[in-house]
Amino acid sequence: MDTNSGLSKKLHEMTEKERRDLLEKKLNLNLENIKKSILNEKETDANIENLIGSAQLPLGIAGPVKVNGEHAKGEFYLPLATTEGALVASVSRGCSVINKSAGAETVIIKNEQTRSILFKVKSVTEAKRFIQWIEKNFSRLKEAGEEGEKFLKILGIESYVVGLNVWLRIKADTSDAMGMNMITIAGKKIADYISKNYEIEFISESGNLCVDKKPSAMNLINSRGKRVIASVNIPEEVIETILKTTADKLVDINYRKNLLGSAASGSLGYNAHFANIIAAMFIATGQDAAHVVDGSLGFTTVERNETGVNFSVTLSSLQVGTVGGGTGLKTQKEVLSIMGVAGSGNPAGTNSKKLAEIVATAVLAGEISLLGALCSKDLSKAHQKLNR
Repeated sequence: MDTNSGLSKKLHEMTEKERRDLLEKKLNLNLENIKKSILNEKETDANIENLIGSAQLPLGIAGPVKVNGEHAKGEFYLPLATTEGALVASVSRGCSVINKSAGAETVIIKNEQTRSILFKVKSVTEAKRFIQWIEKNFSRLKEAGEEGEKFLKILGIESYVVGLNVWLRIKADTSDAMGMNMITIAGKKIADYISKNYEIEFISESGNLCVDKKPSAMNLINSRGKRVIASVNIPEEVIETILKTTADKLVDINYRKNLLGSAASGSLGYNAHFANIIAAMFIATGQDAAHVVDGSLGFTTVERNETGVNFSVTLSSLQVGTVGGGTGLKTQKEVLSIMGVAGSGNPAGTNSKKLAEIVATAVLAGEISLLGALCSKDLSKAHQKLNR
């Protein structure tokens, strides 16, 4: 190998060691920690190209936290991979509040992965005629999309028209997989069927109306992936003893910070820090980290009741899976095992739903703790103690 030219042998043709050696020699570096990896190219072939090693992050554990869900029932430890000091401690404090309040109630309102395919028509009259044809032929399009896919179920196809452009937003249940690859393949099958049976110009396998990995009102309102709610009734005594504040102050700060502050800034996330907890759990469990963008959309609500407050989080677009993607990597699979959700559920689809409810509960714990710290004016004190 000519190490002076560096790329005389294409990177993808090299071994992991050859690539790393090339970088060390060319850049005069010693990558001794990157090479300390339990992974190899055979195991990560579906996850990454041009492997040179591993990037390691600290992995902490919060909880256990009690969950009274449709799918998650019992006490669960919450694995968090992060470099932000105080995050695990904060979630742990939130878990204490939830446990002292008889546990979190969780429900999944929607479970629909989406992909939009894009077509171009010659007139608006043709656009209307095309969407009528789509509605009439849904069963055939569903059959085409599901062909060869054991775990995919097409739930619906919505049409959106702007000028001479027609988007078909396909919705599907992807079982225990997060399902982006699955529904993308199904979308192409549907587009191919349409092209063979209807005279129209097919433009793109993704038309950005899915909406994938971008903040959007579409996902906030209509959802993508799983729409999950986690809720807990916190007694006044627990608020005072653990959070060092009052029910009225919690209600007030949530209104002024999460609702009014978000509205004034034009934010699509009416919450304190959904993304913090979601990112840490996504990295730990092998989810697609870019979907933290979708996961940050949602609402934190705090409402007064007879004994204290109802504290709830509504996650509009949570995209998680327990098979596929990075979930089969060694450490990620072990992390999923900690929560009892590694691999396919029995029946199929139950593990991803269970994981979604656990993640939502972790987000609930994080929101409770942060709002409590803001009420008691202890946020900077905690970061000074644990971050520095």
